[in-house]
Amino acid sequence: MEKKSKTGLFFGSFNPIHQGHLMIANYMVEFTDISQVWFIVSPHNPLKEKNTLLADHHRLAMANIAVEDDQRFRASNIEFHLPQPSYTIDTLTYLSEKYPEREFVLIAGSDNLPSFHKWKNYEELLNRYHLYIYPRPETVSSPFDNHPHVHMTSAPLIEISASFIRDGIREGKNMRQFLPEKVWEYIEEMHFYK
Repeated sequence: MEKKSKTGLFFGSFNPIHQGHLMIANYMVEFTDISQVWFIVSPHNPLKEKNTLLADHHRLAMANIAVEDDQRFRASNIEFHLPQPSYTIDTLTYLSEKYPEREFVLIAGSDNLPSFHKWKNYEELLNRYHLYIYPRPETVSSPFDNHPHVHMTSAPLIEISASFIRDGIREGKNMRQFLPEKVWEYIEEMHFYK
């Protein structure tokens, strides 16, 4: 039987997508057994406030711009077409049915694990899928750290956040080097986050 291609799903609001996201994705493809990373642009995280989110289509456009030249990456709007609010387990189930030739794994920051028990159907998620965890600053340990489906990676610790970039732009700072060049140009042209 042919081995399924392992695809990492990197969920986020990507508001905006930045070099840190791309570095994590790059690490996952080059240093784990994941062959491709899909950036799943979330319409609205049920655990987050919506007020600072750019419109879905703008965040998707920036994700597409960021990955356009790299075959290892893909931006996806799949959650825009699923019932709202979107839950990770529902998206994974849908994608697994739609792409049976792929094995999907979840890419998540270590800061997600302490509250993982609050995720919808988290036990089913853990039983059916593998989680590839990258380190985040000041993460506390969780009961899931040693689960056989939870894989702690040695990805570099990246302390760039989208909120740091948004705040910098709002303060009139040049944040160009924190973003892919064309994403920076898009943000400048549209006067986002000012």
